[in-house]
Amino acid sequence: MLCVADRRRAALPCQPIAVRKTVAITSRRNPRLPPMLKNRIMRTAAIDIHPHIISSDAARYPLAPLGGHQSDWSRTRPVTLEQLVAAMDTAGVEKAAIVQASTCYGHDNSYVADAVAAYPKRFTGVFSVDMLAPDACECIHRWHARGLTGMRLFTFGSTMSEQANWLDDPKSYPAWECASDLGLSMCLQMSAKAIPQAARMAQRFPNVRIILDHCARPALGDGPPYNGAAGMFALACHSNVYLKLTPRIFIECRHGDATPESFFPRLVSAFGASRLAWGSNYPSSEGDLPQLLALARQTLMCLPIADQEWIFVKTAQVLYPALSD
Repeated sequence: MLCVADRRRAALPCQPIAVRKTVAITSRRNPRLPPMLKNRIMRTAAIDIHPHIISSDAARYPLAPLGGHQSDWSRTRPVTLEQLVAAMDTAGVEKAAIVQASTCYGHDNSYVADAVAAYPKRFTGVFSVDMLAPDACECIHRWHARGLTGMRLFTFGSTMSEQANWLDDPKSYPAWECASDLGLSMCLQMSAKAIPQAARMAQRFPNVRIILDHCARPALGDGPPYNGAAGMFALACHSNVYLKLTPRIFIECRHGDATPESFFPRLVSAFGASRLAWGSNYPSSEGDLPQLLALARQTLMCLPIADQEWIFVKTAQVLYPALSD
């Protein structure tokens, strides 16, 4: 029987194109890593703050996608709760904050809540509500009572090609206050166009930990000093803003003149590793969970082990104390 490392190596030829190209590029740049660099790849367990689950029981968990149509990934490569648990066991992912699949279930967080109830020591959940609705606070309390400890605002993505303009709408302030009172972390799925809105909300609600999904999708191809990502870097002055490092950023940091070695130390210098956290985006991102974790570890090996420990474990536990040991 192959060990986990051997299965990962055996799986490389079958990796999705983006992941396979990334591995090839890294191999060409570092065909034989010296021992000191190999030792900088963290091998301990990880916590994932961005997997999704899709039920096979559409009658029990009916579709209600934001944007009016279901996302391609949730239709073509769905992963159930049981499959996520198996994938985590294979990859060595100890715990996770399951993120509501808004492009499949909208604001009905029942499947995520049921998953947390089934594995309360392994999962917490990140739920979605209509922030502008009169009953938003009531909904927040209801999902929080079911063990969900984070929220997600979906304002841009695979089923919403234009950035929504309601992120800083005053009608949402009561819901933000409610999240602040409950100690909920707030994930923002948004484009870089919404950075000014995110900055205003970070200033207005300093006690809310704000997590930018996919780092707010910065453009990195111009390379150092990464002026194309100036908006993202400007948010570093807000101590309650955190960045979620997903496969999108690990691939983007190899476009054009960008490299992991020039980008991630700059990112740590600006935000600190304690405000960066890994999220697989599995199965929305192509590739299996061991491959996505391997991509993250390989990309971040330019950072000291202490920084990697924050990114793969400790920051997640700050954002979601329910995932603490």
